Amino acid sequence: MVTVMDCRNWDENVYRDSILLERESQCRTVFRTAFAPNPNPNHNSYPDLIVAAISDGSIASYSISSCLDLSSAGNSLVPVAESSWLVQGHDGPAYDVKFYGNDEDSLLLSCGDDGRIRGWKWKELLGSKEPVQGGTSQPMLDLVNPQQKGPWGALSPIPENNCMAVNTQTGSIFAAAGDSCAYCWDVEKNEIKMVLKGHSDYLHCIVARNSHNQVITGSEDGTTRIWDCRTGKCIQIIDPQKDKKSRELFPYVSCIALDASESWLACGSGRSLSVWNLPACECVSRITTGAANQDVIFDDNQVLAVGAEPLLSRFDLNGDIISQIPCAPQSLFSISLHPSGVTAVAGYGALVDIVSQFGSHLCTFQC
Repeated sequence: MVTVMDCRNWDENVYRDSILLERESQCRTVFRTAFAPNPNPNHNSYPDLIVAAISDGSIASYSISSCLDLSSAGNSLVPVAESSWLVQGHDGPAYDVKFYGNDEDSLLLSCGDDGRIRGWKWKELLGSKEPVQGGTSQPMLDLVNPQQKGPWGALSPIPENNCMAVNTQTGSIFAAAGDSCAYCWDVEKNEIKMVLKGHSDYLHCIVARNSHNQVITGSEDGTTRIWDCRTGKCIQIIDPQKDKKSRELFPYVSCIALDASESWLACGSGRSLSVWNLPACECVSRITTGAANQDVIFDDNQVLAVGAEPLLSRFDLNGDIISQIPCAPQSLFSISLHPSGVTAVAGYGALVDIVSQFGSHLCTFQC
């Protein structure tokens, strides 16, 4: 069948804009997801809401039960999920999202390429009367990284925030920034408590070791550093590739994770994944993965890793592969683990896979 077009109504600008919008939608990426706090006292119950930090700067929440209904409709295409609410959190990509607290009174935090950390009251977002137009919601927390003074008083660009960690006991938010520094913010005073300096290149990742009042950072310079939050000093430097016979051409630490006991550390550096016993200060295993690692997390005594390939890999602490699950995104940037054992992986194409505790796919949706 031939489609008849009326060239007299042709609008070149509208056509170009439609092509750009289509390309942007195809290239959208979910850089981080986080399961929402569960109001149910039974923490092992299945999650219902998941929050995503997206490359267009938006922060959006999705109902997993609604996405399950979409997946069961029988459509072979990945369904586009409708957000429960959405806020335009950042000018530029949003790189991380976390909850400060574990209940409905917690803050939803996000950080991104604009060098800001923003926080919204989770209860207010849940009670929004206009969930999809929630972009009008004003953050109650808005922190901006400082600019450095250069020659003749010129100010540097605001360094981006690539990752966050929190310590609710000390009222602190930690940001891994693009100027090779980690910033410790006071939540109550909305001001910087201390700046952790020592890396020679920008930071990719940061985790809080709250039982020891420490934070751990991973950098483009190829090292992981452990910092004492009382003094602001680096107390240990870990080089994941130091003992490798053939170092990668561009060594860097892209992702790190602590286990629940905060005694084991996993470091992703290129296609190498290493597991460290922190009390003994030694590397216990080293794993070569099929692609560059982009996120890692512990599940009890096992390590889950994703990277620049459509696989969710599970390893034991000795480095042996337990399972590999194919995923929808061709490149994965995020793993989130719920207490029930449900896992969310997300990445390129704004695709999110929800995987059950048994390793089966519950649903896949596009943000």
